[in-house]
Amino acid sequence: MKKIVANFKMNKTPSEVKQYLMTLVPRFDKAENIDLCLCLPYTSLSEAKYLLKGYPVKLGAQNLSECEAGGNTGEISGAMLKDVGVDSVIIGHSERRSRFKENSKIINKKIKIALKNRLNVILCVGESLAEKNTLKTLDTLREQIEEALKGLYENELESITIAYEPIWAIGTGKNATPREIEYAVKVIRKVVEDDFSTKASKEICVLYGGSVTNKNVASIIKAKGVDGALIGGASLDANMFLNILSLI
Repeated sequence: MKKIVANFKMNKTPSEVKQYLMTLVPRFDKAENIDLCLCLPYTSLSEAKYLLKGYPVKLGAQNLSECEAGGNTGEISGAMLKDVGVDSVIIGHSERRSRFKENSKIINKKIKIALKNRLNVILCVGESLAEKNTLKTLDTLREQIEEALKGLYENELESITIAYEPIWAIGTGKNATPREIEYAVKVIRKVVEDDFSTKASKEICVLYGGSVTNKNVASIIKAKGVDGALIGGASLDANMFLNILSLI
């Protein structure tokens, strides 16, 4: 079974999400070979919970606070997400790291908060173009993964998916080649093996994200070691997304 995560980012109002789901969900008939999770804006989570009821589609969020409660104006807690029906949450996306200055310490805290609230984690890692060009992909991925998973027990990895999203490919139309993806996935699994075990390395779910479209999804999914994809812009049109799903 391939895991597919759609990241809507800051797109679509609640009414637009409702129309989207009414188009997508009734026509999604590949539950047997696709584990689908839609990561929606906060404002759409509550209504989406009811629209998805009875369908094989999981509800996801795009972020959460590293704090549990209290005076954190504008933040959303893990408990709030769990109560509204969220299954998974994206943590460590490059846009959060760069634009909102989320460092490894904050990402590690968020992962622990998510797990404490029984939320599955989609951890994003990836190198910049400069790091890629200076052959630092391995070092960057190792540092990001080790810092994010610091202090976790091996059994907690069952609730964690790692999404390899090279920063230079996000929203640029330039996706990594199958060879580049396979190399990165191999690095990710080696880091997990070194820090936890061979068993954990083989079992952890690894996705690729970064300009995934209907033109490249088939080759990406076939890349060795890849368990699925994290899809951004191409998931925003329900009909286009259905086409992508049909190719998996």
